[in-house]
Amino acid sequence: MTLTADLFWSFRSPYSYLAVGRYRALAASHDVMIKLRPVYPLAIRQPDFFERNHPNWLSYTMRDMIRVAQFHGIPFGPPRPDPIVQNVTTRAIAADQPYIYRLTRLGQAAARRGKGLAFAHEAGQLIWGGVEDWHLGDHLAGAAGRAGLDLGELDAEVVADADALDTEIAGNQVALEIAGHWGVPTLVFDGEPFFGQDRIEMAKWRMEQKGLRAR
Repeated sequence: MTLTADLFWSFRSPYSYLAVGRYRALAASHDVMIKLRPVYPLAIRQPDFFERNHPNWLSYTMRDMIRVAQFHGIPFGPPRPDPIVQNVTTRAIAADQPYIYRLTRLGQAAARRGKGLAFAHEAGQLIWGGVEDWHLGDHLAGAAGRAGLDLGELDAEVVADADALDTEIAGNQVALEIAGHWGVPTLVFDGEPFFGQDRIEMAKWRMEQKGLRAR
């Protein structure tokens, strides 16, 4: 029997990126279907989040995400550009956000086709893997193609169906909170949330208790 799980995920979250490839590999090697459920990042949902954090939060997070990537051998570089336009000094979030809405809607459109996990992984490797100007040229088209998708088709849907996509994305956020968490990456399996890139093995362990088998 194929197991199912939901992965709540953000294109701006470095830890989401550090988790998605490993979850994709798990879905490829084992009899589990992991459905991507993208949400808007905290910078959009709670713009004052960064202002309220301890001053050490950002520097520690930067150090930690780099060593996690090194530990797992995952390519990692600063996003160029950042999916969120933010003042590095003041941490203020800009009113104009040209990237994150398109990315998140693209992710939801991919999820509608059952290929959200693959698209998130491929796009994440561009954004967080150090590709400069990932938003220009054919970078995203290549990512979509590697996920078995057509970027032109996705972008057309993002424009024509933006409100419905945003309603689905908002529903993802509600579902995440109902499941017992608020942050990403969170995998929800059998009603149980597993938050963070360091809970993948524990999520797999729980799935094995419920009958997870290698393909």
